[in-house]
Amino acid sequence: MQQTSETVTIEYGQYRHTTLWTPTPISLIEPAAESLFHISINVSDAPHIAASYTRPGQYLQLKVPDSPKPSFLAIASPPLLAAERGEFQFLVKNVAGSTAELLCGLNKGDVVELTAVMGNGFDVDRLSPPEDFPTVLVFATGSGISPIRSLIESGFSADKRSDVRLYYGARNLQRMAYQDRFKDWESSGVKIVPVLSQPDEKWTGEAGYVQAAFCRSKNISNPNSTGVVLCGQKQMTEADGYGSEFTYVA
Repeated sequence: MQQTSETVTIEYGQYRHTTLWTPTPISLIEPAAESLFHISINVSDAPHIAASYTRPGQYLQLKVPDSPKPSFLAIASPPLLAAERGEFQFLVKNVAGSTAELLCGLNKGDVVELTAVMGNGFDVDRLSPPEDFPTVLVFATGSGISPIRSLIESGFSADKRSDVRLYYGARNLQRMAYQDRFKDWESSGVKIVPVLSQPDEKWTGEAGYVQAAFCRSKNISNPNSTGVVLCGQKQMTEADGYGSEFTYVA
């Protein structure tokens, strides 16, 4: 695919902001859960975009044909996948009336436009060395699991820590993406704690909201050696009174 780029310059008084857009094809689009889609985009012909992804938790802007409004999307796949296969993967929530809805309605081979990768990502160096932070709590809800997947699959020495927990909230199991990856994540040292806010009568696991599930189990021996990775609000963990003592990575 021949690479072309469009530059859009927006002026705000004395400030000029330039965004470079690069067309890239969709290589896969399929349902990931109710209202969620797994989307892969081929960036092998755009090595500058692939190389700009260096840390889990980063994101980019995406535009679809016939819609001038971009969508900000966190990258779900680890940076290594971009480096080795020239591929970005996303978990996209289909929201009515949004650019994401248009994106979820596209097909394999359709072309979208991407910016270079943005943001600082998760600064997991703050949780090093692992023996100084033996407990790491990870919180995500809904499509917020997307950058958390990248973090887990990139690795943050979970297997060298004594207590790594992912509290993953969704309305029900039908809306919980990546269940097929849970076994591999647990093998890497991450304990998965699914939390359903509207479970059916057969559900025997944690119910309610992730912060309430954490407060029930808590079991933190030393808050000062506990790291927290958030895809959401700090209030999720501050309700128990330990919040100010944690080391946050967000």
